[in-house]
Amino acid sequence: MDFEPGWGRDLPGKLADKWPRRADGEFVTPAKLISCTQLDMGDAIVESLLDAGEIPHFKRYPHYGGFGNLMLGMSAEGVDIFVPETMLEDARNLLEGDADNDEEL
Repeated sequence: MDFEPGWGRDLPGKLADKWPRRADGEFVTPAKLISCTQLDMGDAIVESLLDAGEIPHFKRYPHYGGFGNLMLGMSAEGVDIFVPETMLEDARNLLEGDADNDEEL
C-alpha cells in the first residue's frame, strides 16, 4: 500500500507523533487490522481497545464511505482500521484477548 503522511486529519500531529518510524526515519508501513461496521459501534470498540493498548491506528473508509460518514454520521460500507505493520500481531492479540500480560481476576 502506498500511504503518505496525510493519511488522516491528525497528520502531522498526534498520529504522526505516535506512529513508529523505521531506522531510516520513514514511517512504518500501515497494515490493515480489521474491517468493521459502524452500525454496531464495532469500530469504536476496536479503537478503544487499541487506545488502551497504546497502539496507534487510523481509519479509512472504502469507496464513498467517507462521504456517508460525513453526511449521516456513519458509513454504510463500514470502515477499515490500520495499525503499524510492526504492531499488527500485538493488535490482533489484543482484539482476541491473548495479551501476554493478562491478569487473573
